[in-house]
Amino acid sequence: MVSPQTFEALKQAAGVAGNIFAFGLFVSPIPTFRRIIRNRSTEQFSGIPYIYALLNCLICAWYGCPLISYDNLLVTTVNSVGAIFQLTYIIIYITCAEKPKKFKMSALLVGVFGLFAVIVIGSMLVKDLELRHLIIGFLSCATLISMFASPLSVMNLVIQTKSVEFMPFYLSLSTFLMSTSFLLYGVFNFDPFIYVPNGIGTFLGIVQLALYFYYNDKSKQEHREPLIESVA
Repeated sequence: MVSPQTFEALKQAAGVAGNIFAFGLFVSPIPTFRRIIRNRSTEQFSGIPYIYALLNCLICAWYGCPLISYDNLLVTTVNSVGAIFQLTYIIIYITCAEKPKKFKMSALLVGVFGLFAVIVIGSMLVKDLELRHLIIGFLSCATLISMFASPLSVMNLVIQTKSVEFMPFYLSLSTFLMSTSFLLYGVFNFDPFIYVPNGIGTFLGIVQLALYFYYNDKSKQEHREPLIESVA
């Protein structure tokens, strides 16, 4: 029988690991934004994913607060850091974007903070703590699941093109490790709003890695030079 102290230690270790692995996700867009800054143009890059990621981080950070759920501060820390990264990327995007994109992204950013303010104020008006927990829990769970499902289009592209060019290995690995860590964290904390979406994220991370190794190896085999040239 595992003691409560050991159980708590395992939970904290999983949460800290999740925070560390999430950092790999947060820094992955840096090469893209270096290019944007260098060219002073957003080119064909879309800023929508960063808007959505910011909203997701804000909602999940709010869910981890003691006002909403019990003993989930590591969820708040990782998503607070994530929100700072996403906001930085959005500001860079707006600064370097052409006027139409600049206006659209600025409006969306204001909309995100407005929606988040409504969520925070609305949840605080709910006096029943359990009901408040359930409302924000379902909301954070839904946004997490949709975020983890977003690479499905990239996975489909990998299968169609038989190339892993558009699915970076370290991004897929970071997603898998972070999801697995928070899956364990949620299990140790008996919190389905954490382990359910991260369980889905873990499964999709495994699929991404499997696709990467399959098509990466296949690509190497197709381009491998023969040991002996045939002579006609």
